[in-house]
Amino acid sequence: MSFDLSPYKRITIKIGSALLVDRQKGMRRVWLEALCEDVARLTSRGHEVLIVSSGAIALGRTVLKLPQGPLKLEESQAAAAVGQIALSRTYSEMLSRHGVETGQILLTLNDTEHRRSYLNARATISTLLGFGAVPVINENDTVATSEIRYGDNDRLAARVATMLDADLLILLSDVDGLYTAPPAQDPDAEHIPIVERITPAIEAMAGSAGSELSRGGMKTKVDAAKIATSSGTDMIITLGSRLYPLSAIEAGERLTHFTASGNPVTARKRWIAGHLNTSGALTVDAGAIRALSAGKSLLPAGVRKVKGEFRRGDTVSIMDETGREIACGLVAYDAEEARRIAGLRSDAIEGALGYEGRRAMIHRDDMVVGPSAETSTDNGEDKRTSEAAS
Repeated sequence: MSFDLSPYKRITIKIGSALLVDRQKGMRRVWLEALCEDVARLTSRGHEVLIVSSGAIALGRTVLKLPQGPLKLEESQAAAAVGQIALSRTYSEMLSRHGVETGQILLTLNDTEHRRSYLNARATISTLLGFGAVPVINENDTVATSEIRYGDNDRLAARVATMLDADLLILLSDVDGLYTAPPAQDPDAEHIPIVERITPAIEAMAGSAGSELSRGGMKTKVDAAKIATSSGTDMIITLGSRLYPLSAIEAGERLTHFTASGNPVTARKRWIAGHLNTSGALTVDAGAIRALSAGKSLLPAGVRKVKGEFRRGDTVSIMDETGREIACGLVAYDAEEARRIAGLRSDAIEGALGYEGRRAMIHRDDMVVGPSAETSTDNGEDKRTSEAAS
């Protein structure tokens, strides 16, 4: 069944290293030429296209003739420095043949986790799109360390897609979608053509990374889908190794379509939902979860446990009592204060802190609740539901 791309005005395309780079021969130029022709066709039809491209390290290590296996941090950064030049030059050269200009954007985790940097990056990329250029975006591997990196370009692509209000995110992969089990290991695995809601069962189907050129895997793709769909962006996983992979989508090749949440999301909430790193976690009871699902704020009364060291305004996870994340948000208290008021009614906050604090631990305007909240509630009544969240 064909998939019509025409309704999607702004499209983000993620390209993995294994698609771009042959470990022995270097750049897969024939494949990239076909992809760039696809991209030019979309732009000629009025679509705005962003490319999130891996490949700098993989290409650089080939150019530098580095041995197979894990690289030291400084070796990875050196490979990225060499590979990024070749990668951006090739994109520019191939797209310019079709009259399409490109712009290179290198991001670190801080550029999307910190609000001001996020807005600056958004403005730059939006301006490039306004000029009709195709931004080619990658993680800045030359300076990123393990503490300040995305870790995989699936989640980076989802973060970029939500940051730029993209209508669709396409992950070009080494598999043609999500299966009930890893197809390489289970010949009876069934392909799933559409996912309307990411449940724990869907998450359990994810596999792991498959090669030294990839830091991703199906798990990171499902993680990316959670970020994208919760912010109003549809997502596709499809096989990217075929020539003209975007044309193949419209021709009816197999894929998995993750549909976006029907709930409108503000720009601020898109930023919150896309956070890849959280500073701590609040475990809450079933009564609080029911109220959060109804669109209310989290009050201290519903908090059972406080984990981590965080400051007011940091992003924290909200977990059910089984350890499943059901929401995230910007916390209104430092961790030490949160521990002192956890489980208390609002009228007891002043006595515990010595000053009149905020009524909500996390206000509903600073919170994004995921679909897991619906499966985390029980059937029992909690007398404190109305106090736990409001």
